[in-house]
Amino acid sequence: MVAKLTVWYNTKCPVCNAGINWQTNRLVRAAQVGAIEFRDINIEPDALARFGVRVNDVRRRLHGVDADGRLRVGIDCAVEIWRRTPGDDRLARVVGAPGIRQIAAFGYDRFADLLYLWNRLIDRKSTRLNSSHLGI
Repeated sequence: MVAKLTVWYNTKCPVCNAGINWQTNRLVRAAQVGAIEFRDINIEPDALARFGVRVNDVRRRLHGVDADGRLRVGIDCAVEIWRRTPGDDRLARVVGAPGIRQIAAFGYDRFADLLYLWNRLIDRKSTRLNSSHLGI
């Protein structure tokens, strides 16, 4: 059994939320035995303050804390999730391998940057529409 991992993510991001929901369904057994827990950073904005992590950092990339209190960010967090997902341990080993991990991190970070930008644009557009609708 792999030690517990607590993962914070952004439920306001439709892509992130769908990905975590899909992953959670695959991890029901692991969650039931306490191997992994997914938490919404929007509900616990100061959860990772001891690491100097702000809400927007988590909105940009997954952040997890393992049982030893180590912070896992981005692709490293994804690898830790896969280690705990039945059938994904091989993926975790491949992506976590030296060389491949750096390439995967680059790809993850670029995708995360684009997704974060898209979410910010959607949020601004939504705020403007709501403000104009209310006559503000």
